Amino acid sequence: MIIDEKGIDLKSILGSIQKGDMQSYVLILDRFQRPIYLYCYYLLRNQEEAEDATQETFIKALEHIKQFNYTASFSAWLYKIARNHCTDLLKKKNREKKILDLYQMNKHQEQDYKYTDFIYECLDKLSSEERQILLLRIIEEYSYDEIAFIMDSKSVNIRKKYERIRKKLIQVKKGVNLYEQSY
Repeated sequence: MIIDEKGIDLKSILGSIQKGDMQSYVLILDRFQRPIYLYCYYLLRNQEEAEDATQETFIKALEHIKQFNYTASFSAWLYKIARNHCTDLLKKKNREKKILDLYQMNKHQEQDYKYTDFIYECLDKLSSEERQILLLRIIEEYSYDEIAFIMDSKSVNIRKKYERIRKKLIQVKKGVNLYEQSY
């Protein structure tokens, strides 16, 4: 029996949840929701984002509860899920900020307007997935393996898609209308 500082028998509650008793998960939420929220809040420094991150943490924990083993405490396991989720959010925010900063820097340089307009015209010709691959490869300088991991794909597929994107952009530069071509 594992009793935490609040007198809750976590081992039996977790055992019940792992066997499918979802009602017992309410006890876990009651016990850990506030501390996980505070942790997320201090990492993210935003109330709404912390509330969403807390909710996502408990959803992920429930989805993976059968994988929990007692090599670490349950609270440490929860905090690890929260940390990973918040880290992902912060990385995403940082990437978006980088792109915005690049855009604003380019916006203030009048001589680069034509070039910037051309870049956005090219990006507009790409699908969302193609833009993601291009930005991850060029702006973030990720390897094909890293991009494949991020996008839940295979490295060879990402490499092929990147080559197609390059060819597509070369055609855009030459003034070929991609939408009039038949494939």
